Amino acid sequence: MYVAYLAAMFGAWFAGLYLLHLGLRKGEEWLRNIKTKETKLIALDLEGTLVKTRSSWVELHKKFGTWEEGKKYADMFFSGKISYSVWAKLDASLWKGHTRDEIMEWVNSVEYMEGAKELIEFLRKHGFKIAIISSGLMCLTRKVARELGVDYAIANELVFDENGVITGEVKPHVDFKGKGYLLKQLKRRLSPVLTIAVGDGFNDVSMFKQADVSIAVNPYEGVKADYVVKDLHEAREVIEKVLEKFYS
Repeated sequence: MYVAYLAAMFGAWFAGLYLLHLGLRKGEEWLRNIKTKETKLIALDLEGTLVKTRSSWVELHKKFGTWEEGKKYADMFFSGKISYSVWAKLDASLWKGHTRDEIMEWVNSVEYMEGAKELIEFLRKHGFKIAIISSGLMCLTRKVARELGVDYAIANELVFDENGVITGEVKPHVDFKGKGYLLKQLKRRLSPVLTIAVGDGFNDVSMFKQADVSIAVNPYEGVKADYVVKDLHEAREVIEKVLEKFYS
């Protein structure tokens, strides 16, 4: 009853933190384990990092046969002719009339990267608050977040009508350079003692700059981070070493 009372009074965050540490051992480990009660935060890219698809935008263009037009819009954005929000809206307008069920058919076909589930399990075990920050689409991000049990999921959101049909509108929550800003907001909210960012692309660089430690996983050529690794197994090894150093 007392734990339930605390949860009601102080919210899910406090309750989760309390339950996470119910199993703390006595004796010599006590002082070290006190430090684990301080918030640690990790921000993860999704596409190309946790799942095998590189871009939900591109994959839906291919599915709906709109890639040629979508490629023109991408060229316009990268040449500075249109803003990210305009680019996102133009892309979404090409899919007007398609349905959520069609999109979920693709979403359900997307596979996890090897080691993704094990990495999230490891992070939860070590008390991290876990965020997925994706410039892809929420339809995929939400599914992954629920399956893996992450704390925060931020991505761009297609707008559907009451019948589950795409309206052609989009809510562009995460622009090409906006991941760093979103991570900064999370840091202000949580005041973590340690922040790690993991990604693979140029749109992850702003997120890397907000982190204490950045890890690029099999990145695009030219993407730089504190650590560059080939897969999520190596990323986990890096995080283990970071934690060892942090607690030493």
